[in-house]
Amino acid sequence: MEGALQLLGREGHSVAHNAKRHYHDAFVAMSRMRQRGLLCDIVLHVAAKEIRAHKVVLASCSPYFHAMFTNEMTESRQTHVTLHDIDPQALDQLVQFAYTAEIVVGEANVQTLLPAASLLQLNGVRDACCKFLLSQLDPSNCLGIRGFADTHSCSDLLKAAHRYVLQHFVDVAKTEEFMLLPLKQVLELVSSDSLNVPSEEDVYRAVLSWVKHDVDTRRQHVPRLMKCVRLPLLSRDFLLGHVDAESLVRHHPDCKDLLIEALKFHLLPEQRGVLGTNRTRPRRCEGAGPVLFAVGGGSLFAIHGDCEAYDTRTDRWHVVASMSTRRARVGVAAVGNRLYAVGGYDGTSDLATVESYDPVTNTWQPEVSMGTRRSCLGVAALHGLLYAAGGYDGASCLNSAERYDPLMGTWTSVAAMSTRRRYVRVATLDGNLYAVGGYDSSSHLATVEK
Repeated sequence: MEGALQLLGREGHSVAHNAKRHYHDAFVAMSRMRQRGLLCDIVLHVAAKEIRAHKVVLASCSPYFHAMFTNEMTESRQTHVTLHDIDPQALDQLVQFAYTAEIVVGEANVQTLLPAASLLQLNGVRDACCKFLLSQLDPSNCLGIRGFADTHSCSDLLKAAHRYVLQHFVDVAKTEEFMLLPLKQVLELVSSDSLNVPSEEDVYRAVLSWVKHDVDTRRQHVPRLMKCVRLPLLSRDFLLGHVDAESLVRHHPDCKDLLIEALKFHLLPEQRGVLGTNRTRPRRCEGAGPVLFAVGGGSLFAIHGDCEAYDTRTDRWHVVASMSTRRARVGVAAVGNRLYAVGGYDGTSDLATVESYDPVTNTWQPEVSMGTRRSCLGVAALHGLLYAAGGYDGASCLNSAERYDPLMGTWTSVAAMSTRRRYVRVATLDGNLYAVGGYDSSSHLATVEK
């Protein structure tokens, strides 16, 4: 029996004695022999350091040494072997690990220990180094750790560090490591859909900071970088007050074209479906799953502005910030990364007010009010615009509709429906809005229009 001593007892019965302690004691004894230089059959030379050991111990835990000492290599017959491209102190620690199965990974040795463990194929130590570096990720060092992981082919650490960079980009972009990145890596970051930024202004400022860190060398890259910044998602005031006023941008014809594209997107909201490009698509933070919101409501006794969110990843509901206004019969839709609560009834009157929820800050902000009070309305988003149709204004059912442009902060009347519809439901399909059913003050409707 492996790992046990088998003895023959009375009447032929065997008695198994577990001897796991034997392994520990044997390696302790071998480690002591190594320290005293007894029965050592290999001396490793690295730089000016000599490390004595037993071939069988090294070969038993390291595929690198196993190949060296058991194949028909010159080293298999030698008693002295010189190693290159490995840190002497790291090698000494790893040889000690072969005997004791213990090693301390810390800030002082991880950068030499990881490549040494990779060379010797000591995967357990390599994984421990990666785990330690993962625990140390910070905006000030994550780019360096990502580069280190890439150099030493630590794929899991590389992916984790890259995710960290994307998630904490606003802080990372202020670090010296970011300023020293090569162009290719900056382009990769600022073009990512998974870049986590509260506003596209943060991306624009990060790009300009990187260019100005070495402006004479980097000014030539401004057009390529600006193509990755989603200028149409910036406010019109920012476009005119900052982007158009920046000399590094305005002196490049290609950048002028990008600025015109962004302003067109603002000034021609009805054409956004045609004008849409990668630059008009909001970024989505990596790792963020879809979330279902329950907003406002009430009963016969009370109207409230409470909100809850259902996280599909955790299968749980949790309370988020309440709206500033109590709203029942409210219309809700999402545009970009914000949720809009439109109109509704507060228990006293029908509302024209609108507010939006920012999941990053967990806060509701007031938006421009509609031109008409509406409760029981239909709301949907299309091409970055918010549409409110039908509803009830406190006196009659409505067939009117209006459109909100979050970029401009303006409501505009659009074509009215052919039928007055209260409790109407509105949805989008293939670039069209569909108004389904509702109540016209005298009967419930089965009609649909688009």
